[in-house]
Amino acid sequence: MDLDDLAARAAALAEADPARRVLVGLVGAPGSGKSTLARRLANRLSARGVPSVRVPMDGFHLADVALLERGLLARKGAVETFDAHGYLALLRRLRAETDHDVLAPGFERDLEQPLAASITIAPEHRVVVTEGNYLLDADEPWPDVRRELDAVWFVDLDDGRRRSRLVMRHVKHGKSREDAQAWVDDVDEPNARRVLARRDQADLVVPSP
Repeated sequence: MDLDDLAARAAALAEADPARRVLVGLVGAPGSGKSTLARRLANRLSARGVPSVRVPMDGFHLADVALLERGLLARKGAVETFDAHGYLALLRRLRAETDHDVLAPGFERDLEQPLAASITIAPEHRVVVTEGNYLLDADEPWPDVRRELDAVWFVDLDDGRRRSRLVMRHVKHGKSREDAQAWVDDVDEPNARRVLARRDQADLVVPSP
């Protein structure tokens, strides 16, 4: 299952109902490569003549100031550190509002903060590729999120490589290697176990890019 195969699957969804915008979700544990695959898939679809855009769930991460207010800063990345209802509302807007631009938040990795209204979903965008950890989660409102998505594909990567990627990511963004490893062990891995427990609920399991 390579990128062209995935693009063909997404394009077929768009071609099946030309009047309807398609929402494809990529889900996976932290560090599995969801963002990279989402960017590549949106670009490949656009190159095939199916205008597409990537919209990450991470745009709905609570900002650090909100995490501090809730005592959640040390759990950043856990399911309760996202505005799930806000994300669901955006998906519903993307489905319904196709005659004008819709602005969505992105996530700035260098700042490790969401960035409001930084992604434009234009009327011509036929496919939205969205990605995040909890698209298949069982707690409310995530089942409603799943119902808004035309397909959900699980991005799979062996745990050793995935954990190594996470450590390198945290080091790149300012943590010492020791602190990065501790964060992966204490925060990222409990989140990963929660995500991996829902792997069998995906429509398709795809290899990490």
